[in-house]
Amino acid sequence: MDVMNQAAAIERRGGSVVHMEVGQPSAPTPASIRAATARALEDGRIGYTQALGTDSLRARIARHYAQAYGVEVAAERVVVTTGSSGGFILTFLACFQPGDRVAITAPGYPAYRNILIALGLEPVAIEVGPETRFALTPELIERAHREKPLAGVLTMSPANPTGVVMTPDAIAEVAACCRKLGLWYISDEIYHGLTYDTPATTALAADPDAIIVNSFSKYYCMTGWRVGWLVVPERLVRAIERLQQNFSISVPYLSQVAGEAAFDATAECEAIKAGYAQNRAFLLKALPEIGLGDFLPVDGAFYIYLDIGRYSNDSMAFCRSALEEAGVAITPGLDFDEGRGARTVRLSFAGSLAECEEAVSRLGTWLRKR
Repeated sequence: MDVMNQAAAIERRGGSVVHMEVGQPSAPTPASIRAATARALEDGRIGYTQALGTDSLRARIARHYAQAYGVEVAAERVVVTTGSSGGFILTFLACFQPGDRVAITAPGYPAYRNILIALGLEPVAIEVGPETRFALTPELIERAHREKPLAGVLTMSPANPTGVVMTPDAIAEVAACCRKLGLWYISDEIYHGLTYDTPATTALAADPDAIIVNSFSKYYCMTGWRVGWLVVPERLVRAIERLQQNFSISVPYLSQVAGEAAFDATAECEAIKAGYAQNRAFLLKALPEIGLGDFLPVDGAFYIYLDIGRYSNDSMAFCRSALEEAGVAITPGLDFDEGRGARTVRLSFAGSLAECEEAVSRLGTWLRKR
């Protein structure tokens, strides 16, 4: 957010910035989704819905799991949420007590840590590296649990900031470990649909009791609509319903209409994804040519997570200079990894190919001067 603010200040002064810091699609919400919502708006009555979501959207989400993964999910286990962020708040409150410890990865999405702390929970950041393809393993979970008991484990695949996809076996092993230790297993699947070589696997395929957090934000280009969903064990549904009733009454009706329409917008979404794939292919070739070739596997999402240690051990200063001197906005790794993020940065390739090409040109010129 600091980088975005600094970039905006440069643009207000008339400067030019290529944005690679923003973790959201640059494409508009598909036209068919917008049209369905416009029709609902014309109907006039925009009111509350059931706290768990409209029956039709919950049923459509359940059907999605059968179609996409071959996994049967009862619609009664689906909860419509205000994006994945609302889903995490509901999940953490339903599953954990103040002081409980929840394992997350480092590097990892910083909001996990911040939400857990805000709710009186303790995030346990477990460092992951190339030896485990930057994913949690049973060994890492059990070691943390021995040091001081955990109450839950949270994984993300494809991951932010790394873009790494966990294999089906890796997910199954984590699920089995959580069952053995009596821990809640929460799987963040918000970037499902955005993989390039290997499809992502839902944790429900390994454990029907896994808690799934997902959203229409990324694949469906609906970040501002603030609508997502959970799939939870039946025993959690009533608790989450009561929480939702008190926090927000319901997710906005129009956003739920848009979410239901999104499942019929696959052709438009796949066309947008093809653009990401083109950007990815260009960057995987071009970045090493300018001296930025030390990055993690780019399996999914729309990020490249880079080691900049050959240039700097201060990713904040590196990103500030890249913005001010090269006009390229990128994200420092400190938010993602408090221990090692001083030498990493994240690039988003959710924009256009022309923007990626311009960013590489500017960064290459800038790096040659360092």
